[in-house]
Amino acid sequence: MHRILHQIIMTESTIPNRPDGAEDLEKQGLEGMVHALRDNTDPNVRQYAAYLLGTTKNPRAIQPLVEALADFDKAVREQAMLALTAIGKAAVEPLAAAMKEPKWETRYRAAEALGKIADDKAVKPLIQGLKDNRDHVRYMAAKGLRVLGDTDALAPMIILLKDENRFVRMMAVRALSAIGGRTVNEALAQALETETDEKVREAIKESMH
Repeated sequence: MHRILHQIIMTESTIPNRPDGAEDLEKQGLEGMVHALRDNTDPNVRQYAAYLLGTTKNPRAIQPLVEALADFDKAVREQAMLALTAIGKAAVEPLAAAMKEPKWETRYRAAEALGKIADDKAVKPLIQGLKDNRDHVRYMAAKGLRVLGDTDALAPMIILLKDENRFVRMMAVRALSAIGGRTVNEALAQALETETDEKVREAIKESMH
């Protein structure tokens, strides 16, 4: 599990390659792009459709893109996340609702988008994400809250210092460091006493300086 999570963490986003038929798709209106995203059997076309919908920044593209966060193809899910990020604040509430979806992949990408948009309204759903039963989601929620640095995340983030996944613990350390303060320093000092993973220990020491 740790190896898989590490691979996901290291994935870099890129603008998708133009698939066959891209020119026709680019000439389509919003409805045509949505149709391609929902119904095309070629994941490359769905990915490109998600990309195009993001460039429109049209709020009507939000719901189909949120649905695409559950696509069986990883690249489509990632592109939908990037498109929702590009649309921005208008996507926050639908993404917050997506944090309750049954598929962890949806919750993971929703948390990622919320963190990238970094709107104050993203704080509450991301805090809920810290308690998710999937470590991927907890990691991404902590990463998003690291950007936001909201003190409401303090208590649930401290709990993550004892998470079973070392990547989650490491991100919790970094997120707490962004919040700062006496309570954070005390929590990090306490975590250092029991932490056995050297990489996490290094992160704690760096955050305490």
